[in-house]
Amino acid sequence: MITPVRIGAVLYDPKVAVIWDIIGDFFEKLSCSIEVVYFSNYNLQVEALLNKQIDVAWNSPLAWLEAQRQSGGGCRAIAMRDTDRDRVAHLIVKHSSDIKALADLRGKTVAVGAKDSPQATLIPLGFLERHGLRPGTDFQVKRFDVLVGKHGDHVGGELEALRCLQRGEADACALLDLNWNRWSTDGTANPREYGILATTEKFDHCVFTVREEFPHDVEREWLKVLFSMKYDDPKHREMMDMEGLKQWLPGRTTGFGPLAHAVEMDLFLGR
Repeated sequence: MITPVRIGAVLYDPKVAVIWDIIGDFFEKLSCSIEVVYFSNYNLQVEALLNKQIDVAWNSPLAWLEAQRQSGGGCRAIAMRDTDRDRVAHLIVKHSSDIKALADLRGKTVAVGAKDSPQATLIPLGFLERHGLRPGTDFQVKRFDVLVGKHGDHVGGELEALRCLQRGEADACALLDLNWNRWSTDGTANPREYGILATTEKFDHCVFTVREEFPHDVEREWLKVLFSMKYDDPKHREMMDMEGLKQWLPGRTTGFGPLAHAVEMDLFLGR
């Protein structure tokens, strides 16, 4: 057995280190030692995974696609959060505007997150493109490149997109459903003033990624420990609340179609 298993994680927020300290302590108690290697961006993490400097990468959906592209399909998705499955993004508009259908966005401005944000930029723009609205041609894109390289694993760009709409500098903005739900209930966005114009198809988000040759016996042992974390255990709940989940689930790859489409359509602006 590989001891310890080297895990890659991107430090998009100081809480990431706290999360992995808790996870690391739990794994150690169950005699499944891990070593966490932190990265400043996903490009470096993908490179480290494929160069065998780490064994498991906690990848964004865009990093998963990039790992698969660079490895020629030589990676496996082994685990994800319950909240990584069946996400959607919303296009938000002001109720008082004249925008009542997607076609009404023609000639308008849509505010989005960072250029590498799947949920706040790539997937929403791909959704609009599939509905006959080409970004930069049929409507203008106002992008907020906050913490580029971290693939939207923060609310910076999305929040700026919302603020842009609220200032009247855009006609619509793109937000992850989880963020819209939170901001429309905590006072950040007044649901009496703003609402959902349209919703993208469902997509999946982050996923633990390994190379194809990663030993299956080590994988089984590692997953056994990961899946044994329970939300009703107060020690686990602290970490799970910070990481935004209630249960770890097996990885799947069926939910990356919308993002793959956006990348294929060259909507990865500035790539």
